[in-house]
Amino acid sequence: MSVGAAARRVRAYGGQFLLLAVLTLVVTLLVSGVPRLVNRTAEEGLRAQLNSESADRRDLNYATGEVDTAAAPVMPGARKQFDTLVDQMPPQVRSAITDRWFSVDTVPNRVVGPDLKARNLLVNLGLRAMPGIQEESTLVEGAWPNETFVTGRPIEVALDADVARKLNLRVGSRLSLGRPDDATIKPAPMLVVGLFRPVDRADGAWGGLPQVLQVVEPEGDGEPLIAVGVVAPVVLDKGAASGWLVRTQWRYRLGVDRIDARQLDQTIEGLQQVQRTVPPGLTLTQAVDIPLRAFAAQVNSARTLLAVVGAGLLATLAGLILLAAALSIRRRRSEFALIRARGGAATAGARRSFAESLLVVPVAAALGWWLGTLFPGTPDATAPYAAAATLLVTLALPLATLTVRGVGAARRDLVRVRPSTRRLTVEVFLLLLAGLAAVLLRRRGLTLGEVDPLLVSVPVLLAVAAAVLALRAYPWPLLLVSRFAARTRGSVTFLGTARAGRSTVAAPLVVVVLAIGTAAFCAVVAAGVDASRGRAAERVVPADALIRGERFAPDTVDALNGLPGVRAATPVLIERDQRLATDEVGTDARIGQTMVLLVDGPGLARVTNESGVDVTVPDALRTAQAVPGALPAIVSPAVAADLARADLRDSAFVSVQGQRYEFRVAGAQDSFPVLPADTDRFVILPWQALPPRATTPAPTSLLVAGDQLDAEALRQAGDQGQLRFQQQGAVTGRERPLGVTVDTRAGVRHQLGDGGANGVLAFGFVGGAVGGTVLGLLAIAFTVLAGARARGQVLSRLRTLGLSRRQWRGLLLVELTPLVGMSVLTGALVGAVLPLVLNPVLGLTAFTGGVPVRVAFEPGLVVAVVALGAVALGFAVVVEALNNRRLRLGEVLRLGEES
Repeated sequence: MSVGAAARRVRAYGGQFLLLAVLTLVVTLLVSGVPRLVNRTAEEGLRAQLNSESADRRDLNYATGEVDTAAAPVMPGARKQFDTLVDQMPPQVRSAITDRWFSVDTVPNRVVGPDLKARNLLVNLGLRAMPGIQEESTLVEGAWPNETFVTGRPIEVALDADVARKLNLRVGSRLSLGRPDDATIKPAPMLVVGLFRPVDRADGAWGGLPQVLQVVEPEGDGEPLIAVGVVAPVVLDKGAASGWLVRTQWRYRLGVDRIDARQLDQTIEGLQQVQRTVPPGLTLTQAVDIPLRAFAAQVNSARTLLAVVGAGLLATLAGLILLAAALSIRRRRSEFALIRARGGAATAGARRSFAESLLVVPVAAALGWWLGTLFPGTPDATAPYAAAATLLVTLALPLATLTVRGVGAARRDLVRVRPSTRRLTVEVFLLLLAGLAAVLLRRRGLTLGEVDPLLVSVPVLLAVAAAVLALRAYPWPLLLVSRFAARTRGSVTFLGTARAGRSTVAAPLVVVVLAIGTAAFCAVVAAGVDASRGRAAERVVPADALIRGERFAPDTVDALNGLPGVRAATPVLIERDQRLATDEVGTDARIGQTMVLLVDGPGLARVTNESGVDVTVPDALRTAQAVPGALPAIVSPAVAADLARADLRDSAFVSVQGQRYEFRVAGAQDSFPVLPADTDRFVILPWQALPPRATTPAPTSLLVAGDQLDAEALRQAGDQGQLRFQQQGAVTGRERPLGVTVDTRAGVRHQLGDGGANGVLAFGFVGGAVGGTVLGLLAIAFTVLAGARARGQVLSRLRTLGLSRRQWRGLLLVELTPLVGMSVLTGALVGAVLPLVLNPVLGLTAFTGGVPVRVAFEPGLVVAVVALGAVALGFAVVVEALNNRRLRLGEVLRLGEES
């Protein structure tokens, strides 16, 4: 067999080989390009996740305690440790470090001076040596401290210009370190020699605590202000030698662009190793592993979902390739049968097909792989999978050729009432295998993020099993309809249902079910995730807005009700880590720490109702009144079990802002709005039923219902409420309370849907739904083409008997409607059932704030299925019409024309 002969045959059957080449290109394109897109999307999500956090959340902070280092100079040891700590880190952590700083501080001590006394300021000043500060700041006035230390001269110090202004200091201000009544610090004169401003206040060089760029306000009356001044390193060496207590800090910042989204698990493990191997005498503080763990959980869940979707799409493509090969061999049956009839070997036709495939498939595969490399993103090691796919596609045509047995046309429109033993055995085996795989998957579970063969096989097996059952049940309803149609006038319905019932297009319909099932699965799971995000947002903010603060004045609720757009507001009080008691004295009940929540039952019911939130306030909280006796309380199951074991269900005590209240268990439930999703120990008391006390509890949060709420107005009202509470004398000191935070339900919902690795998840949903739909339509085209010649012969014969063109269209619709409807409906049912099987093992709670994803019936799915069925039927009719026009129906009645 020469290459030229094979090339001529490829050119002669160009359409069939073009179809095979396109399918091959799509397979290798997906294998090469999709991992790049997924990695790109994951990297962008990780960058956005880390950038949304404050930069210091990416710092590894090493520090010593306040130690006396008189035995050795401080700065040389700090510089040596600066490099040693990095060298000891695991490679995956060390390679992610972009910036690093270290500093040495003294303990803040009292300073006095004329300029401070003029404002009657009490100030504790810490001294800090910061190598590299001159590059990070601009000198505004004066000079930097002298790098040499001269005994007997004042300690030279530089201050931030804003800090100096707030302390009434300037260049030339003289200070004295230490107090006459403090024997731990020898008094030393100081001189302010320079004022500076940072080049970039957000730069990590200024991140040490206490900060150089601000004055720490006192916590109470009579307490000093705390500030930090910059000195030359030699000053701290001399001071430490004389007995000063100093503290060294080393900070290493992980760069956003240095953390690889594909190696998050290794990076997290490296951070754990760093935590476990902290050198003696040092402490390590880091929080970067928290956002990394959250993002890794989302990525692993998304990759698991992508494995399910990818398995469905690749299995569909494999089925389409087999159908294309079978269709090609069917058209060339006579050619291969003639080779056998002339004495050719059993493999002669297969060798011919293999030579033809070698001219088409590898070229198409290489082109698809190259196109995939043009996609943005970091590649994965998928070349072996592409090579294996290319080999299998190349062998598809030769293997299909081996099925050709002999010459002659055979009737293909007969359906055996009883299937053969071989076919029945295969079908039963597939059904048992699908059921066993589904059970094993539910019982064994999955390792998220890994491509588990069991996981990727279950959707395919269930789809094939459903298709087998549908094909078995499909002819019987049509048989009944055909018998009924035989008694009516007209032949279109009878002929159409009869031919549809005898259709033998099993393989194409299996592929259709698999494709539509994948698309429906993506749609159903996406709807379930979206609904669960809504429930998660309602749990965090069971109103239109939630204001969180420290403590609010009681009249803050009235102030909120006076704002434009506010329909209702109610107070909420949360007390964490409270101990339950057995009596009013406070005898510990020896029950674990519990979160206490006070809610105004009627107010909460009104706010949730006005906000349209689906939250049911228990009757015990909503109808409770201030009567003597224990308060009715809703508790978590864990607390209820502990109280039952301690025989305290009817009387136990809990402390709320210093006041102890008696309660009884009136009900138990797993969760409650406002409380974090992972809270499993809580006690909820009705605010309106609290007994009168000398001190009224102050709310820590406020729920607001309204339309078009102004978040800034709510924030200002909350801040004013905190200030009024402070001015009433409940809090001493001059420190202003921290500003409140305002969360809206819409904002929380938006954050859940747009942050983290949601881009990867959305890519999987959209790709699966669109890809499954397109491939499903292509499989329907194969279904139509598989019986096109037989329908062409029937049509030509009926046209000679007087069948009109309108009747022909009706006959075509009657014949194709059951086929298309059955395949689309079965695929939709498979897509609706798959989430019930796979949802518990997909880990999608990482995208819903910990709220379990519930897959429920979606009315929109019915509309989508009907619309898809109509589109598929119209597409099938168009394909049939185009094929009939190409065949020229007058020619298909020639003697020997094969069906």
